[in-house]
Amino acid sequence: MAIYLTKESKVLVQGMTGGEGMKHTRRMLAAGTDVVGGVNPRKAGRSVDFDDRAVPVFGTVHDGMEATGADVTVVFVPPAFAKAAVTEAADAGIALAVVITEGIPVHDSVAFTAYARRRGTRIVGPNCPGLITPGQANAGIIPADITKPGRIGLVSKSGTLTYQLMYELRDIGFSTCVGIGGDPVVGTTHIDCLAAFQDDPDTELIVLIGEIGGDAEERAAAYIREHVTKPVVGYIAGFTAPEGKTMGHAGAIVSGSSGTASAKKDALEAVGVRVGNTPTETARLVVAALEHTG
Repeated sequence: MAIYLTKESKVLVQGMTGGEGMKHTRRMLAAGTDVVGGVNPRKAGRSVDFDDRAVPVFGTVHDGMEATGADVTVVFVPPAFAKAAVTEAADAGIALAVVITEGIPVHDSVAFTAYARRRGTRIVGPNCPGLITPGQANAGIIPADITKPGRIGLVSKSGTLTYQLMYELRDIGFSTCVGIGGDPVVGTTHIDCLAAFQDDPDTELIVLIGEIGGDAEERAAAYIREHVTKPVVGYIAGFTAPEGKTMGHAGAIVSGSSGTASAKKDALEAVGVRVGNTPTETARLVVAALEHTG
């Protein structure tokens, strides 16, 4: 089992013919993903050769879905065109749009995430590494060769920490890893993934990675208290962040004690989540929790 992405998923890549799109389409195909087409209105009707597979290019997401049955799109278009690309995908009725693009204006993200929600399209991202169900499919830029299928579900704001935890826990493996992105506005939240992992029979433990800024982790803690019965292990990036200094992610806004790593850790621990002080300690907590549950 998995959440959001399986071996049955049929994937389009908006921006496949660009440099990043080409590179990561090749990697997605190598991971076993069924990439059924690219989208570029200026190159419609052509195909792109990836080793032993020719992937057709369509003029619109609708055309690609109609020809292939695609239900996922991965968006690699530049920031200025991201809103139009996601809106087009939502209008076509795609089930899942994974928006890798970073640097999208917040007002555009607000507009297209709300629009997609109304149209029934799930957004993962923007400014995210995407998601991977090891051994089945990979939609985005997460390295596919650093872990294996297993019992852990992972949801993370940070791409780098997603990779680190996947690697440190590679001997156990993962059901699905979802990088939701660290921007102030994202389409899929920690809570969405917690609910999906709670319902996934093959996910035995959930790893939640947050970071300083905002209140997403505090809201996740409240949700865990009421709805999650599986063990959850957490890590919050930013324990060593200097006071008053602007940090990297656009969502990392700290005001007073609100949004600090310590406040988030306290909120999670209050509902029974074990929180590591480093990624390596977090991995050890996962191993201990799984041994305890058998």
